[in-house]
Amino acid sequence: MENRTLGVVMNGVTGRMGTRQHLVRSILAIREQGGVELADGSRVQLEPLLVGRNADKLEALAKTYDLSDWTIDVDGAIADDDYPIYFDAQLTNVREPALRKAMEAGRDIYTEKPTAESFEAALDLARLAKQTGVKNGVVHDKLFLPGFRKLRRLIDGGFFGEILSVRGEFGYWVFEGDWQAAQRPSWNYRAEDGGGIVSDMFCHWNYLLEDLFGTIDSVNAKAVTHIPTRWDEKGKQYAATADDAAYAIFEIGRTIVQFNSSWAVRVNREELVELQVDGTHGSAVAGLHRCRVQPRELTPKPVWNPDLVETTPFREQWHEIPDNEEFDNGFKVQWEQFIRHVVEGGPNPYDLLSGARGVRLAEAGLQSSAEGRRIELAELSL
Repeated sequence: MENRTLGVVMNGVTGRMGTRQHLVRSILAIREQGGVELADGSRVQLEPLLVGRNADKLEALAKTYDLSDWTIDVDGAIADDDYPIYFDAQLTNVREPALRKAMEAGRDIYTEKPTAESFEAALDLARLAKQTGVKNGVVHDKLFLPGFRKLRRLIDGGFFGEILSVRGEFGYWVFEGDWQAAQRPSWNYRAEDGGGIVSDMFCHWNYLLEDLFGTIDSVNAKAVTHIPTRWDEKGKQYAATADDAAYAIFEIGRTIVQFNSSWAVRVNREELVELQVDGTHGSAVAGLHRCRVQPRELTPKPVWNPDLVETTPFREQWHEIPDNEEFDNGFKVQWEQFIRHVVEGGPNPYDLLSGARGVRLAEAGLQSSAEGRRIELAELSL
């Protein structure tokens, strides 16, 4: 069996997510293990070319991880036949033209999301991928996290019976930046720079809910800016013009999903994102890592009595789902899946069309909030 090497242009990799999750914990980890194993037992090794706008940052990053190939010439990198895969982790407002240029050059593309600033632009990218015939993938990292994989296992095993409702909670308190530094970049809170929790997180909720429960039929959302003034990385005060919280109801057939997303909430749950799924035969609470269940046969019988102090240990009445396998980093797992798709040609549901559906949900959520009404979502195809 003959092993091979694939060159990967990595644009925007100097950012926190690009460096930690995509370069270090995915590409370099794959290189360390000897490449991506294919169905025939052979392996594909990856050779990254670091690309960005800041030469000093790129040079320092390459030196830190003993890499020799980096450039600020993105056009030259895309034109280089030694690197047939283009990956994009740039800011959203510069991502679409780069993806378009890469596909027009015949490069297979893998990208962070949102894939574009508007639904129409995201859909155009999916159409271009179909027209050019390039392989294409969008990061759907949360599908590969242990807690949601355990939840998927429960769904596939028929644990819930009919799934009635889902309640999602995501978020944490992001400091304003005056007396403690913020944990997120300031552009996240400026609409003019592409910020906002709806555009950021609804793309995630779309693929997560779609994969677990089915296609989203409608959305009714309220997006708000709870913290109107923040301080940036240099300590300068600025107006927060983007939404920092969103409260939404999604309909998936007969299943009702309530999902709260907020950067202005203090955490009173076990993980920063959790889904509670209630069905006729049982319920589950799943986070990034853990998943606990309460089947019908073990469901207690609470009685409402406001005159007595509640002493029932409700959280102790749930049962932990075991790992039953070793879970790898979610970003790395999807990188391996995409490389196999490129080399072996197998199916890949996590494509630009899926990415466009995520952008559409974000747009529909903002439209719903602005107009104060429920927005229906039609079936989407190219």
